[in-house]
Amino acid sequence: MIMKKIAVLEGGLSSEREVSIKSGAAVKKALKSLGFEVVGIDAGYDLAEQLAKVKPDIAFIALHGTYGEDGCVQGLLEFMKIPYTHSSITSSAIAMNKEMTQIILRNAGIRIANNFCGEITEITEKTLPVPFVLKPVAEGSSVGVSIIRNNADLAAAKANWHFGRAMAEEFIEGHELSVAVLNNPKPTALGVIELKPKDGFYDYTNKYTGGKTDHLMPAPIGEQATEKAKEIAVAAHKILGCSGCSRTDMRYNGKDLYVLEINTHPGMTELSLLPEIAKYAGISFEQLVETLVNNASLHRIRN
Repeated sequence: MIMKKIAVLEGGLSSEREVSIKSGAAVKKALKSLGFEVVGIDAGYDLAEQLAKVKPDIAFIALHGTYGEDGCVQGLLEFMKIPYTHSSITSSAIAMNKEMTQIILRNAGIRIANNFCGEITEITEKTLPVPFVLKPVAEGSSVGVSIIRNNADLAAAKANWHFGRAMAEEFIEGHELSVAVLNNPKPTALGVIELKPKDGFYDYTNKYTGGKTDHLMPAPIGEQATEKAKEIAVAAHKILGCSGCSRTDMRYNGKDLYVLEINTHPGMTELSLLPEIAKYAGISFEQLVETLVNNASLHRIRN
């Protein structure tokens, strides 16, 4: 067998650059242990030039956020005819935009929390009953997310706002859940995890700082709710046409499950949820990476 050369696209230009660097490091280590020829590429404005120089057989996308999981890199790879991991141009672009994702899922019959999307200046304390969640429409890793409980919270959030279009979303009391789906070979839900921050909510700091959030795997929500959450995640994965893997974030109030968003390029760091859920399902990190490599292809936009 001719061993493939894999370019791991990491770093990038988004607010999630540091997370991507950690994901890239873990992926490169796994690929090397599997015997692949591995080249790391920091995905900057010269990405096309770097790819032309390296001439990889496959691009493993370890990027997160803008220019990484929003369809931009996927379009470049399609144009350069380099097979790539994860989802297509279309699926990536839709999933990155919470507003579009929720419109599509709601129309497909999946329960979504009440929300309002608009410019940050359009959102007031009366937009939704407080508390409500304020978040950027097109950012990941909980960047820019805050809980609005009063006008002072909203004023503070607006003062630091530089994210473009905003979403005000009903705050659902209860369990913070995430469900991992892997194409192996068909979309399969690997499990449901619950996140319980020790202080505050599951924001960027609590996501990426060890010891700040308890990970309960499997989520202690009962068999019926677990199976329903897995069913919803697979349905959402299919509705958006995701490939490779996805991670669907939900809230569960003890009665109903609400989808918040779908991540088409989940983190691959030591604190990331996809590898943790996969490990519980009996899939090692190396096996997870290899599955994503085997799923790499072109022309995903046609799927």
